[in-house]
Amino acid sequence: MSAYSHTEIEPGLLVKNSVSAKALGHYKLIAFDMDSTLINIECIDEIADAAGKKAEVAAITEASMRGEIKDFRDSLLRRLGLLQGVPLTHLDTVFRERLRLNPGARTLVTACKAHGLQAVLVSGGFTYFADRIKDMLGLDMARANALEVVDGHLTGQLLMQSWGDICDGNTKRETVLELCQQIGCDPSQMIAVGDGANDLPMMGVAGLSVAYHAKPAVREQADVVINDGGLDRLLAALPHES
Repeated sequence: MSAYSHTEIEPGLLVKNSVSAKALGHYKLIAFDMDSTLINIECIDEIADAAGKKAEVAAITEASMRGEIKDFRDSLLRRLGLLQGVPLTHLDTVFRERLRLNPGARTLVTACKAHGLQAVLVSGGFTYFADRIKDMLGLDMARANALEVVDGHLTGQLLMQSWGDICDGNTKRETVLELCQQIGCDPSQMIAVGDGANDLPMMGVAGLSVAYHAKPAVREQADVVINDGGLDRLLAALPHES
């Protein structure tokens, strides 16, 4: 798909020519990726600092987000294996000292909630951070991967949860479709926001897909592309309520 299929309506804000975006009140659900979307970092890369393996882990993260590594499960388990033995206290340091909400995140979530949308986080990252972001933003739900911890240290493995063990692209897609069914929301009334290849499955079933400072493959497929500024720029791409 050519990048010329999008029109720049404001500097750094593009909308696909074939898309007729609806006013915010038309939608019932907005689903966010977490790492580099709602927040400013890739948490797994920052955790890797403790093991002195940030460059190695970040390289796998980047290749996975670009879609060069097709199997997210494989890429995640490879990275987790490098984190075996990292103390849990380092995750708290990452949360307190490095993690920040991306610009406009709180504004966009507040606007969505004011218009009656449910707002959820669906992440290939970790519950340690996702649950805290959920509370910070007052989100309705967060789904992410649970790290196994023994004697205060990461084992390099994940815990099984009621829905499975790895929140990959297919899990994201299944999760948002399940949520739509639960709240009586047609997928056309859902907004999905992400930045990497792992987000494409859920973005593909959404009525409106949004790429935020995203990888090229994601920008090409998204309905709305935010290349500059904060998440709240999505509001400028939507028509005003009639």
